[in-house]
Amino acid sequence: MQTAPTLRVAVLMERQRQPNAWEDWRFAVVDVLADEGQFGDAPRTLRDDGRTAQVLHPGLAVELHRDEGEGYYLNLSSGAPVWFVMWRIDDVDPSRAWPERVTLSYNEAGRLLDAQERVDNRPLGPDVRAWLQAYTDEHYKPEPKQRKRPASFRAPDQR
Repeated sequence: MQTAPTLRVAVLMERQRQPNAWEDWRFAVVDVLADEGQFGDAPRTLRDDGRTAQVLHPGLAVELHRDEGEGYYLNLSSGAPVWFVMWRIDDVDPSRAWPERVTLSYNEAGRLLDAQERVDNRPLGPDVRAWLQAYTDEHYKPEPKQRKRPASFRAPDQR
């Protein structure tokens, strides 16, 4: 059995305290970085001034799967390929949030959004874009577009 190509990443998240009168906390994905083990295994706070905090979450695996080829193709052909990061807020402590999953598939991100998950995106760097493009070129061939004939040009029994 062949293993899926995998890339290990770290996600940098930012938390803002009371950004406006209606929110106690606001979270955002700031960046997705290649993780070659230099960040350790546990989340760590890089900065916290009481109002804004940045926490690095290392060790997330991004796997490429053949059945997600169309999703990779759609991401690459969008003109601005991105990382899709699904993240969650702690139910007990709403001042805590963490990334749960990182993907490069447009379709997988859509399924996560359909399931009411929080998904943010960040731009994809040229190295990872080339890696994803090579995988997609090898494992996915888009179906040729077929012209759909208007119903008025079809025989009555084919409408």
